[in-house]
Amino acid sequence: MDQKGIKEEHEQSFIERIGEKILWSTRYVVLIAVVSSVLAAIALFGVGSYEIFNAILNEIPRLMTDHREAHDRLLVGVIAGIDLYLIGVVLMIFGFGIYELFISKIDIARSNLDITILEIENLDELKQKIIKVIIMVLIVTFFERILEMQYDTPQQMLYFAISILALFLGIYLVRKEDKHHK
Repeated sequence: MDQKGIKEEHEQSFIERIGEKILWSTRYVVLIAVVSSVLAAIALFGVGSYEIFNAILNEIPRLMTDHREAHDRLLVGVIAGIDLYLIGVVLMIFGFGIYELFISKIDIARSNLDITILEIENLDELKQKIIKVIIMVLIVTFFERILEMQYDTPQQMLYFAISILALFLGIYLVRKEDKHHK
C-alpha cells in the first residue's frame, strides 16, 4: 500500500480489481449529460440569435412611426435573446464542468491561460459558477418582465423599486460571499 492508502494491483483480490474497474467505468454515463447540455446550449444560442434578429427586423421599420411601442418591443426581443444566451452559457459551463470532474481535463482549453472558466476542481466550484450565471439569467428575465408591464398606480411603482432594491441586495451579497471565498 502506498502513502495515499491505495493498494497495489497485486494486493487486491481479483473480484476487487474487476469490481473497481467496472464501478470506475460507470463514470462515462455523464457523457450523456455533457452531450445533451452542449447540444441544448447550441440550440439556445440559435434561438436567442433568432429572437434578436427577428426583433431587429420587425421593429426597426416601425421605429419611424410608432417610436415608443416599437422601442419597447425591440428592447424586449433583444433581452429575450440575451436571456437565452445566458441559459446556454449555464448549460455549457455545466457540460464542460462535469466532463472535467468525471472524465478528463479539457487540455486544449487549459492551454489558453486567458480562459479561466474551466478552473473547476470540485462540485462546489462548479455549483458556484453556475449559480452566478443563473443570477444573471434571473436579472435579465426580471428586466424583460418589467419592460412588458404597465404601471397604473404609485403602489405598483413602489413594488418595482423594492424589487430592484432586493435584486441589487442579492447581487451585493453574492459578490461579498465571492470575495470572502477568495
